Amino acid sequence: MPVGASDISWQTLGDIVRDWAGSIATLTECKPLAGGYIHTTLLLKLTDGSQVVLKISPHRVDRGYLDEAHQLELLRQKGLPAPKVFRAQVASLERPDSYILMEYIPGMDLARARKQCTAEEYDHLQGEFADLVAKLHSCNGSCYQRVSASNHQTPCEDWPAFFREIYNSIWHEAEKNGHLPIKVKKKIGKIHQSLEHCISHDDTPRLTHWDLWSNNVMAHPGPDGHWHIAAFLDPNSKYAHAEAEIAYLELFQTITPVFLKAYQKHHKLSADYHRVRKLVYQMYPLIDHVNLFGHEYVGPLCHIVEKLSAVV
Repeated sequence: MPVGASDISWQTLGDIVRDWAGSIATLTECKPLAGGYIHTTLLLKLTDGSQVVLKISPHRVDRGYLDEAHQLELLRQKGLPAPKVFRAQVASLERPDSYILMEYIPGMDLARARKQCTAEEYDHLQGEFADLVAKLHSCNGSCYQRVSASNHQTPCEDWPAFFREIYNSIWHEAEKNGHLPIKVKKKIGKIHQSLEHCISHDDTPRLTHWDLWSNNVMAHPGPDGHWHIAAFLDPNSKYAHAEAEIAYLELFQTITPVFLKAYQKHHKLSADYHRVRKLVYQMYPLIDHVNLFGHEYVGPLCHIVEKLSAVV
C-alpha cells in the first residue's frame, strides 16, 4: 500500500525493516513526520513495540545520508544527544531507494516545547541547550572543512575563503533573483568580495552542527521535573567559526538571552561579533531564504545589508 504522496510501498518499507531487524520483523504502522524537500520522513512501528525513524529518497541516489550517519555518530562520540543510526543506504540498481534508518527519540521540537514550558522551565532548557552547544564548539579541528563520510573533502586554513566557498553558489543564484533590488545586490557583492576584512578572527576551527534551529532541536520533560534537550537532528556539520552558528541561532530566534549568558561562560563573544561578524553570518542564510521562499525575506535581508554597509 502506498504511503502518502511519495508513493513508497508498504512492501518497500517492510523490506527495509526486515533488512535491519531480521526476517521475522513485521511492520504494523507508518506515520509521516516533518521532513525535508527531497526526502520523506516516517515513523515506523513494529509488532514488538519498537519504533524507528526512516528518512527516504525514493528512486534517487543520495549520498548525503552517509554523511548524515557519519555526522550523527560524531555528535554521539562527542557526548551530544543524537539518534543512533541503524543503517544508511545509497540507491543502486538492485535497491533503488536511498535512506537512513535511525533511533526514534520521543520529544518535540524546541518551538513546541516553549509553548508547553513555564518561563522558568524554558530558561532551564535554554541553559542546558547553551551548555550542549558550548560542548560541541569545544571540539577543535585542525582546519576548516565539511564533515563527510568520504575522504574527499578539501581542508582549508583560511576561514573567509572557506566561508565564501560555502555560499558562492547561493549568492550567485541570488544575483539573478528578481525580488532583490539592484542596489542591494551591488552592496552584497561588495561584502562578498571583502570577507577577509569582515570575518577574519583569531579563534580555531570548531565543530558545528550548522543547521541548528528549533525544528532540529528536540526536547522533552524528564522525571526530575525539568525539561531537557533530547536530541540534535539533521546536522550539516562543518569545522567552522563557532560564531557563525550562534549568529544563525540568533537570526531565527532559537535562543534567548539566558542561552547567550550561559554560552559565554564557555566561549566569550567578542565586540567584533556584535558589530560586524554577526551581521555577515546572518546575511547569507537570509540570501538563501530569499532564493528558497521569495519576497518575505527580502525586507530582513535589505535591513541587514544596510546595517552592514554602514560598518564595512
